[in-house]
Amino acid sequence: MAFVKKEFLHILRDYRTLIIMFGLPVAQILIFGFVVRTDIHNAGIAILDLSKDEVTRSLTDKLASSDFFRITANLDSYNDIDAILKKGKTKEVIVFEDNFSAKMIHQGSAMVSIIADGSEPNVANLVTNYTRSIISSFSASLAKGQSGTSGLITTEVRMFFNPRIESQFMFVPGVITLILILICALMTSVTITREKEFGTMEVLLVSPLKPWQIIIGKVAPYFFLSIVNVTVILLMAWSVFRMPVAGSIALLFGECMLYILMALSLGILISTVAKDMQSAIFISFIGLMLPSLLLSGFIYPIENMPKIYDYVSMIMPPRWFVTIIRSVMVKGVGLAYVWKETLIMAAMTVFFIVLSAKRFKERL
Repeated sequence: MAFVKKEFLHILRDYRTLIIMFGLPVAQILIFGFVVRTDIHNAGIAILDLSKDEVTRSLTDKLASSDFFRITANLDSYNDIDAILKKGKTKEVIVFEDNFSAKMIHQGSAMVSIIADGSEPNVANLVTNYTRSIISSFSASLAKGQSGTSGLITTEVRMFFNPRIESQFMFVPGVITLILILICALMTSVTITREKEFGTMEVLLVSPLKPWQIIIGKVAPYFFLSIVNVTVILLMAWSVFRMPVAGSIALLFGECMLYILMALSLGILISTVAKDMQSAIFISFIGLMLPSLLLSGFIYPIENMPKIYDYVSMIMPPRWFVTIIRSVMVKGVGLAYVWKETLIMAAMTVFFIVLSAKRFKERL
């Protein structure tokens, strides 16, 4: 009993054990409960109404009044569709053909075209299914007052960027995002802690090198090796999964290099905080994997989550890179469409490097 009492006291005094035992399950329940959803909420849609009659306005209001959609733009022509979908805030465009009401009356049916962003296949399928369900319900309500008519509104679905809805268009960019941050952060997070554990930190401290020089020296080898790594990954994505690169390869490599540098800098920051290699590995692997998987928009759309998770995901670097790599690889966009995400990642990189240099202790 004395030994059991001693163990209880030992556990209660170790705050890290208590966090793992009680904090981690609570965090997982909250994250999985609100993030892992198979429905949609507040998905952005744009309207191209070529008819602008009473029926199209009523159907637009019905779509906007649901909790599933929010209207992001009202377009003027077909030429606006490509640009609005490339921006990433709009998941689909709904097009009402000319003389919509007149065709319903005289021809018995009118066409609604649903043009979805196929770069996220799961979201595209959900959004189009919800849209068709609402349109079908609206059409049925109109048909009730008209004898002998049914199916007054028909729908036609097209997918931009991924016409065949191939799942690798979603998973390959997301997996690249996840692999790079885990591997890069894990490799550099153990560098300084390894020097401490092996007793070689004294050699670095008595050298004429400044903290920022030591940090750059630690990051540089992993940076060049990670470039080779990302090259191999992209070649495998193209050769094995037939994943094309629709945009600029130079831009894609440039964004990957920035993301690698940011991940390496984050790993160095973790190594300056952790006391030993075990703690560094735990923080960099366990602490990054779950948030990167769930809060980056890789699998589950951020728009479906409560607003607090949207704010939390903003501090997660994978959220910004997964948007960039999907936009460049699948949509074929240029820097003009991803400059904001690029600037955020660059600011994060500078912040991690400066904070790492500041936290680096010049004395043991």
